[in-house]
Parts: sequence; structure tokens; C-alpha cells
Amino acid sequence: MIPLRPESGWLLDPEDIARAVTRRTRVISVNFPHNPTGAHITADVQRRLMEIADSAGAMLFSDEVYRGLEYQHRDQLPPAATLSRHAVSLGVMSKSYALAGLRIGWIATQDTGLLARVARLKDYTTICSSAPSEILALIALRATEKVLQRSRSIVKSNLRCAREFMSVHSAQLEWTAPRAGSVAFPRFTNRDADDVSRELAERESVLLLPGSIFGYAASHFRLGLGRRDFPVALEKLGNVLQGGSASA
Repeated sequence: MIPLRPESGWLLDPEDIARAVTRRTRVISVNFPHNPTGAHITADVQRRLMEIADSAGAMLFSDEVYRGLEYQHRDQLPPAATLSRHAVSLGVMSKSYALAGLRIGWIATQDTGLLARVARLKDYTTICSSAPSEILALIALRATEKVLQRSRSIVKSNLRCAREFMSVHSAQLEWTAPRAGSVAFPRFTNRDADDVSRELAERESVLLLPGSIFGYAASHFRLGLGRRDFPVALEKLGNVLQGGSASA
């Protein structure tokens, strides 16, 4: 695994992946916009990843579940599956479309042989999804821009709240602001995120994911920017940081 590093602003250096590739590499898996850091890559980096995968004879598996939540339209990348026969794109209804309850997702690839193998595995395990879920997913996909505009509006509003919160609590918090997606990955400067997460859950009934869940340093934690009640959750986190009493 090639970790993204806070000292580089969570930016991916594709040459780190190139150096990690061996003769045994069969799949290179990437996730952008990235969870949990909110990092993103450029079109040049995406093309370089394709080159690395092609030179290794490997498949590029591109997790694109937050695609559509870029803050600037120019930052949206084409699905990897459209760029190479040896690339696979993963999409779901649960992230950008905010329809997690449907439990619907997909993979896309030009490799028809791979699609046939995946379909056989699907038939062997679950055969099909819930019909109402499939119908609702189709409705949302046909209204893609309207649905994604709603999601982007919520995320952008919450990102403004997060920036203000980080500024107010700059003595205790620092971050590299996310570049895309609905998550951010700040860090406490003087506290353990596991301890804060436990206290926040017990005192304020708010869930916070500590960095240890993702294999990162104990000071980091993930902020979800996709809920309308995000400002309420920030207020309760502020209560814990200030050592105040629980909200009524």
C-alpha cells in the first residue's frame, strides 16, 4: 500500500506507485476523490497511472464513488474505464448520490471477458438486487445533475462551516483542506482522536472516526461533510474541545 502523507498535503506521487510495482503486480487500485483525506489527482496523474498499469500488464482499478463531488467542474476526471481497456471504474449510489439505502453499485470496463466473469460471480452469490432499489437508482441516474447539484451544495456549505471551525479552534486543530469529495481529515494538535471520539460519542451522541480506523496516526480523524446537520455536530465537537457541558 502507498499511503498519502500529510506532509505532502495528501498528494499522490504516481512515481511512488511505479517504484512499488513488481513482476507479480496484477492490479493497481486507487481511490479518488480520496477517502478519508479528501485528496484528488489531476488528469496528468491519472494518465501516468494508466501508463504504469499498462507497462506492468496490470489492471487499474479506479474507485470513483465520490466522483461528481468535485468543488470545481474542471477537476472532474473522466471515468478510468473510458480511457483504457485495462481499467475498471467502480461507482455506487451511496456516496455522491446520497442513496446508501438502495445498496446499488456497479463496475464499468471495456474488458468484456472480465465483465462476463464478474456477472457469473454475481449470479452465483446474489443473482440480483432489490427491484425497487434498481428502479429508484435508475430514477436518480436519469436526474444525475440535479441530484449531484444537491449533494455539492450541501458539501460546499458544510466545507465553509468546517473552515470557520478550524480557524476558531486553530490552537487544537490543523488540516489540509479537502480538494474534492465529502470527507476531510484534520488532526488534533494535542489530543488523541480515539479519546475524543469516545468522549464525543458518550457525551454528545456524535460519531467521529479516528485515524486509527484507517491506519493513520492517532491524532487524525475523519469529518463527514455530507449531512445537513453538520453544523450541529461541529457545535457538539466544540463542546468537547472546550470542556463544556453537553448540549440540551
